[in-house]
Amino acid sequence: MRKFLFGVIIGLALLPIAVYFYFSKGVAPVGTSAPPMPFEKTLARMALHARLEKEMPKTVPIAADEAAYTAGAQVYKENCAVCHGVPGQPQTAIARGMFPDPPKLMEGKGVTDDAPGETYWKVSGGIRMTGMPGFEKTLSTAQMWQVSLLCANADKMPAAVKDILTGVPPTPAAAPVVKK
Repeated sequence: MRKFLFGVIIGLALLPIAVYFYFSKGVAPVGTSAPPMPFEKTLARMALHARLEKEMPKTVPIAADEAAYTAGAQVYKENCAVCHGVPGQPQTAIARGMFPDPPKLMEGKGVTDDAPGETYWKVSGGIRMTGMPGFEKTLSTAQMWQVSLLCANADKMPAAVKDILTGVPPTPAAAPVVKK
């Protein structure tokens, strides 16, 4: 039993040393084109979800209406589209060079299954080691909620809001025909 216990202690002592050399000798993949480190995705996802459960807002302080979506679309175009894209447009060069790949928030599932509070938490504080910056110092609380509501409802946004995102000019109302 003593030899077994001694082996466990030595093994536990060698583990931090091995991890140190893994990182200090340049073995760890750190480039955006390199494959993920062992357990990187699992550990990062676990930490993110645990933190979200503790800190994300549970209630939304603004109404989820067309005015909020319209304002959110403008915020999204100016701050998010370069990485997360807009409907019907190809991925930007910046997005293609990121690791991990930024999710397309306006196409497919995106984050429409996430609570707006979860998206707000991510917009506000960012996510380490993903390229997702925090906007709490550059956007107002209202702007962060507007873009969070837009993302949460991207699958059911009004056509006028989608037009703002894609840069389609609004269709003018037909002028009445005047007969002479």
